[in-house]
Amino acid sequence: MSGRLGGLASGLKRQFQARLARLPAPPGGLGLWFTLLSFGFLLAALVNHGRQMLQLSLDLQGWLWLLLAVGASLLSLVANGLGFGAVLLWLGQRPRWAALVRMYLDTNLRKFLPGGIWHLTSRLALLRDPAGPLLSPAALPQALAAVLLDPMIAAVAALALVAADGWRSGVALVALLPLLLLLPRWLRPLLLALERRRGPQLDLASGSETLAVGQSDVPLPGVYPVAPLLAQLGFVLLRFGGFACCVLAFELQGSLGWGGWLAAFALAWTAGLVVPGAPGGIGVFEAVLLLRLGGQIAEAPLLAIAISYRLAVTLADLLAALTARLDQRLDRPTGRSGPGARPVV
Repeated sequence: MSGRLGGLASGLKRQFQARLARLPAPPGGLGLWFTLLSFGFLLAALVNHGRQMLQLSLDLQGWLWLLLAVGASLLSLVANGLGFGAVLLWLGQRPRWAALVRMYLDTNLRKFLPGGIWHLTSRLALLRDPAGPLLSPAALPQALAAVLLDPMIAAVAALALVAADGWRSGVALVALLPLLLLLPRWLRPLLLALERRRGPQLDLASGSETLAVGQSDVPLPGVYPVAPLLAQLGFVLLRFGGFACCVLAFELQGSLGWGGWLAAFALAWTAGLVVPGAPGGIGVFEAVLLLRLGGQIAEAPLLAIAISYRLAVTLADLLAALTARLDQRLDRPTGRSGPGARPVV
């Protein structure tokens, strides 16, 4: 009986997937439409509250908070690179930490290029390079697993922080459920699904070769990725630190408890990471933040916070990439060999 039910469920699933595949894709793809909707929503908010925003002003302390937001965002990028190293360690790879962080900072700026995948392709190539940031170059399955797991674990860590707002609405319980996806029995099939979807986008190989990579023996440990999860949790908290500085700059910290600010930020940041849209999550983060807090915070200062945070993190991205390139150039005259002195491509 159970076998018949299982076969029936499998058949229904195949039929649903086949019908879903036959649905016509929207012109330009879903990413374009998400981008248009997000920017349309933001444009409407700016038109409605632009005059109130112009009336807002910052004193010297406010500008100092924004400067601190840039510093916290820059520090969060370093933490993000270390979190990527924790993922590599969990997968059995041995990173050269200085070269790995520098690679991460340099390639991070490429997320703003059209397509939003070029930072991933660069990291994938460098992990397989004998002169890259690993003591031994990674094979394609290991490199692909690391590149795909890094943002996924960061998204799971960010969603877990939504519980900081309490359990009143039940959203916290739903936000904690993705933690189960990192259990070994669920992580491997999830990684395979990601490889099938993202492999062709990363221009690794044809769809059949990408599937073969997913079915090979990727050395996923049979333990929960506690260290990578904690490292990415620290990264997201530092990211929130930059956002909190923007809140303090406009003196809105008393309008909502910090648990509410953290939960709203974590939800908006995750949406900007996983929802197809403009590179870097531009527009998606701001729209979700407004939708989440628009009924609790006046929209004009909330828009000012969102825009200030976007400018702070973008400036941090630029400074991080420039610092990585400068450090690379300063290393060249010393005659050092290896990935620490090798130009990052």
